[in-house]
Amino acid sequence: MSTEALHDPAARVASSEAQSLFPVPRSVRDSAQITAAVYEQEYARSIADPNKFWSEKAEEFLEWETRWNTVSEWDYSTGHVRWFLGGRLNACVNCLDRHLPTRADKTALIWEGNEPGEVLSYTYQELTEAVCRVANVLKSVGVKRGDRVAIYLPMIPELMFSMLACARIGAVHSVVFAGFSSEALRDRINDAQCAAVITANEGLRGGKTIPLKAMVDAALTAAPSVHTVLVARRTETSVPMKMDRDLWLDDAMRRAPADCGAEIMDAEDPLFILYTSGSTGKPKGVMHTTGGYLLQAAITHRYIFDLKEDDIYFCAADCGWVTGHSYIVYGPLCNGATTLMFESLPTYPDAGRYWDVIDRHKVSIFYTAPTAIRTVAKEGDQLVDQYNLSSLRILGSVGEPINKDAWLWYYHRIGKGRCPIVDTWWQTETGGILISPFPGATDLKPGSATKPFFGVSPVIVDEQGQVITGNGVAGRLCIDRPWPGQARTIYGDHKRFVDTYFSIYPGKYFTGDACIRDQDGYYWITGRVDDVLNVSGHRLGTAEIESAIVQSEVVAEAAVVGYPHDLKGTGIYAFCILKNGIETSGQARAAIKDAVRKHIGAFAAPDIIQFVPGLPKTRSGKIMRRILRKIVEREFDSLGDISTLADPSVVDVIKEQAKALLSNAS
Repeated sequence: MSTEALHDPAARVASSEAQSLFPVPRSVRDSAQITAAVYEQEYARSIADPNKFWSEKAEEFLEWETRWNTVSEWDYSTGHVRWFLGGRLNACVNCLDRHLPTRADKTALIWEGNEPGEVLSYTYQELTEAVCRVANVLKSVGVKRGDRVAIYLPMIPELMFSMLACARIGAVHSVVFAGFSSEALRDRINDAQCAAVITANEGLRGGKTIPLKAMVDAALTAAPSVHTVLVARRTETSVPMKMDRDLWLDDAMRRAPADCGAEIMDAEDPLFILYTSGSTGKPKGVMHTTGGYLLQAAITHRYIFDLKEDDIYFCAADCGWVTGHSYIVYGPLCNGATTLMFESLPTYPDAGRYWDVIDRHKVSIFYTAPTAIRTVAKEGDQLVDQYNLSSLRILGSVGEPINKDAWLWYYHRIGKGRCPIVDTWWQTETGGILISPFPGATDLKPGSATKPFFGVSPVIVDEQGQVITGNGVAGRLCIDRPWPGQARTIYGDHKRFVDTYFSIYPGKYFTGDACIRDQDGYYWITGRVDDVLNVSGHRLGTAEIESAIVQSEVVAEAAVVGYPHDLKGTGIYAFCILKNGIETSGQARAAIKDAVRKHIGAFAAPDIIQFVPGLPKTRSGKIMRRILRKIVEREFDSLGDISTLADPSVVDVIKEQAKALLSNAS
């Protein structure tokens, strides 16, 4: 959302107030861990004395080798945040070993493969042994504590094995979404100076086969830090293996022992790096540490999903993004849950796939993105009605604000009006959920993330950074104190970390999101205010996309903005000035999309490409993206003052072209 979208907060608050209220179902409230009274009491306690609160929760949720001597220290002016100083533990031990005395035979992981009914399951004992084998393989090839390991895998069990194996030996994993191109993979490997890469010969995604090993080979032509590539065997396809560098993971695992000692890590030792797009063209490696992150993942998972011992928990995210880290791997396993990993697509072989998985595995908690909900909802209700969804108890939404129509369909058609929807707001940088309903405590408003989690202190500020108090207000969302799961830095660039999150509004963490706090104190996330797009739950920097577009060799200059998209929430709209001699054509559009696929990945390709004679620029040459945002949001008559532009006439041309393109897109 553009900054201009904040200028009428009264209208936005009034709009949110018109939403219906859905009370907590009595069946959920009566057995909930957190009721309304408990929430109010615990939240007040967590704000009044956060160190005491988090100290108690760290003892309750985690197993420590050495207790901490200082709960927290922080200084937002320098981006310095530390939790549980002096404490020592291992994340893998907390996710696996500590459960073996009581849960060795409990199912830890259910894997649902690309094809319906392609299923594997692992008990906690079996998962521990598999992880130890991978850990020993990593050690045998020279990976040691502190080394970075890139993981470029499809959603197969080896992905979970690899993440936990890194945690076990103290290596820092960097999971790269398997939809990224070889160039994007190379950049992430080089930024983190990874010593090893774990990949697969191929990936399967619906009806497509993805040549992952070939993409790794291409990336490694210019990634000198990598000395080893471990290759999981997802298909029967043979791939070239480089002597003295490449090993088949399954063969190496068979030779490796099934037990491996765990490195005891300081609470502030790095656990993983995860790359996310920013407002510049360079992705940033958000770094999370061991103790605080693990506590944030575990406590939010247990309380927000009201986890019970016999739940079958299904998060349909990908571990290439933070949701998969926190709510497929670390949170669920730390809590001793049964977690379901899904390799395929919600529409493969048809749009009933989610409901088929829920029916067959008797899933009780289901967590997915609004984009996925909208995608399957548009196929109608017949596919839903074929399946028994009575096992469901809690529904969740993640990745972007959910629109009211999708929320209501999800609530009534999937939850049958008896399953609360936890509409969760958080970010890669937050490590875990910060604002969300508690299913047994919070009355719901469709589209609202509702109330802050324990210890989270949100504030709304205006563009000058002044705090806006009271309810019924709108502005920019900041957090004015740290929480345990907060990212500690951007890997290798702490100055960028400070500049991005703490310098814009000194003394506060700036989320980059616009927000409403309604008359009931409920929070509504209304979109980004920086040059970052949230497309199907994936954060993409406009500068990164623009940089890829101009490498197409047909474009002289580009400007990218987001526009309202029925399925994705936000679509990618590219305004492109072609180079001299290049004709406007389908061929030029194809070249642009191919360039973005090559440099970033197919998921970042523009939805609409508009060829323009010029861009709205100030006399100093700055592109006025606010005007472009207004145009793609169809606010054609409220573009504001354009007289200061170097060439105001170009706006009329862009506007008329856009009207036709947007009409066709509808």
